[in-house]
Amino acid sequence: MNFSMLRAGHGLMLIVIALLTFGVVMVTSAGLTVGPTQPLLLQDVLFGRIALLAALAVGFMFIGSRVPVHRFFYRPQGIASPIPWMMIVIIALLALVHVPGIGREVNGARRWIDLGIIGFQPSEVAKWGLIIALAWYATRRAAVMGDLINGFVPPMVVVLLVCALIAGEDLGTAVLIGMVSLGILVTAGAKWWHAAMLMPIGALGFIAAVLSSPYRLNRLKAFFDPYEDPQGIGYHILQSMGAISGGGLAGRGLGNSIQKFGYLPEDTTDFIFAIICEEMGLVGAAVVISLYGGLLLCGFSIVRRVEHPFQRLLGFGVLLTVGLQALINIAVVTGSAPTKGIALPLLSSGGTGWALTAFGIGLLVSMDRELAKKEAMFATRRQQMMAEADAIIAARALA
Repeated sequence: MNFSMLRAGHGLMLIVIALLTFGVVMVTSAGLTVGPTQPLLLQDVLFGRIALLAALAVGFMFIGSRVPVHRFFYRPQGIASPIPWMMIVIIALLALVHVPGIGREVNGARRWIDLGIIGFQPSEVAKWGLIIALAWYATRRAAVMGDLINGFVPPMVVVLLVCALIAGEDLGTAVLIGMVSLGILVTAGAKWWHAAMLMPIGALGFIAAVLSSPYRLNRLKAFFDPYEDPQGIGYHILQSMGAISGGGLAGRGLGNSIQKFGYLPEDTTDFIFAIICEEMGLVGAAVVISLYGGLLLCGFSIVRRVEHPFQRLLGFGVLLTVGLQALINIAVVTGSAPTKGIALPLLSSGGTGWALTAFGIGLLVSMDRELAKKEAMFATRRQQMMAEADAIIAARALA
């Protein structure tokens, strides 16, 4: 393989596949139980549910890499534009979560829509769909984005509505969506003090959400002093930190975690990073963080080269979402932030999250493919012009 021919888009695809592969291995390892079960065989890992979800995510990334981003999302206008319809669907899905028989409750929260053969999280659809919608709006309204009433307020009304529908069941995702949305709008030209004006509203909403749910209040108490109630509200974070410290430099070895055997809750989802640290040690943690760093570097190398503002904002939103989500998850697992239900992108078990995250990164790959075509056309045209110039010089010399 000629590595000099690899582009940033190729790097993104390789990193996503590496993260998904690592995710399949670690989720399978974290899901091991003690008891009279069948031995885990290689074919169980390769053809199990987790591996199939990873393969589906790779398929979504491939689809995203073939979507003409500008022509499909931005160019259509009026009723032909997919953006307004997409937002209507997102809001409807978030409302349907609360409809009996459609919404499904998992671990005390109604975050899922169950359609029998398939189930998915509307909050994940909202998280990624809103990035596209905000990039579309900010680009079309670029001339007035610095204006509070005409530029900043309309999209924030939609963002606040989406966050309000999500916050009751998933405060962490609502906070992430709000932060990413503000980042996109400020990058698009909104004034930073417009965003700062929302801080009191956001703080009041956060306080109300915490006070209305005793378990959220307990999470805050556990964050400030987990040792006050080590067998109660502080149990979760103490077990996570115990797993991390138990791994040391090289870890206990793949499959040899102790904390996953009934001690650490949510070990395949929100706290998968703790199991990685325990089994793979500091080395495994560094590999994971390096993969995310490489993903962001490859992504930003694409974003800074695209010409259209819509593609630039969309790419920035995708990278900001992945980066912030990974940062929040690792901060929670290491006890640096209060416990939230935020998954580690492309590693924590989750079909909807894997598929849509991979699709979003696939859109960046699509932008890179467009850049490659333009660069190839420019190079071909340049060669033609040089050949024509050489022919003219040769003809004059003969004359």
